Amino acid sequence: MSFEQLTPTMPPRSVDTLKRATIPQLPQTGDLLAQIGNTPLLDLNHFARGLGVSARVGVYGKAEWLNPSGSVKARAALWIVQEAERTGQLYPGKILIDSSSGNTGIAFALIGAIKGYEVHLVMPANISQERKALARAYGAKLIESDPLEGSDGAIRLVRQMVAEQPERYFYANQYNNPANWLAHYQTTGPEIWQQSQGKITHFVAGLGTTGTFVGTGRYLKERNRHVQLVALQPDDELSVIEGLKYLPTAIVPGIYDATLVDHHLGIDAEETWAMTRRLARQAGLFVGLSSGAAMVGAIQVAKEIEEGVVVTLLPDDGSKYVSLGIFDRD
Repeated sequence: MSFEQLTPTMPPRSVDTLKRATIPQLPQTGDLLAQIGNTPLLDLNHFARGLGVSARVGVYGKAEWLNPSGSVKARAALWIVQEAERTGQLYPGKILIDSSSGNTGIAFALIGAIKGYEVHLVMPANISQERKALARAYGAKLIESDPLEGSDGAIRLVRQMVAEQPERYFYANQYNNPANWLAHYQTTGPEIWQQSQGKITHFVAGLGTTGTFVGTGRYLKERNRHVQLVALQPDDELSVIEGLKYLPTAIVPGIYDATLVDHHLGIDAEETWAMTRRLARQAGLFVGLSSGAAMVGAIQVAKEIEEGVVVTLLPDDGSKYVSLGIFDRD
């Protein structure tokens, strides 16, 4: 018996019938951008106990590297793009441009790839090779700024470029764009409140663009004015911690609201590196330097209180920092 005889015959379908056929919709699916947000809140109590934190204090970390693009910045980048589209500032033919030390730029590049926008990123020349490679992988054009001027130098250069050709660009302006903090007011804050069952007593987060701290903190304060908001930054201008700013000598973001801060903590760079390695080796968390700094701050806060629930935010994973040698040390 031939193969043809075993194959059931089906009536031929016309081209018109095929054109009218619809793609089946499957449950639990959606486009990539719809997956931004709703990251898990990880229980870090066993790790915290090993560092001397009381059993009456809970320590939790929000796993933001699980966002598409690999960081918390996907939230703000998406809201900035959607708001620019809604208000007519961004449309096909406009180039999206911004300064970034890495994560927001990578998020813009991913969103641009999906939506069809050309993306130009001004980045300090000394950021890690991994971050440059990721931005290029999504098709972004990189313009490198003076490495000695850090993120402030990138801000100054992008402002100059936009001033010279304003009609060419949509300037995302993450440091001054209210859509940055609104993303966290509308998503990160409510998620933490719900995931902690409203029991959070302390929110600990680093200051970079300040959008995460401001938006999340503003929401949490509205739900419970007694929640303590702890802001982290390097302990001096010579301490370099990727993703964090030392605000006393930096260009202060326009979206920053200093009145929200209940406590400031200065974080040591060497302690940050050590904590980043410890998280990988003792907790199985392969995270980046800003996550290490966040955990340094969270543990310090947890040790200073008698009871409570400390929640911090872990912005990204460690894959963008391998070339820096963080994980090569003992």
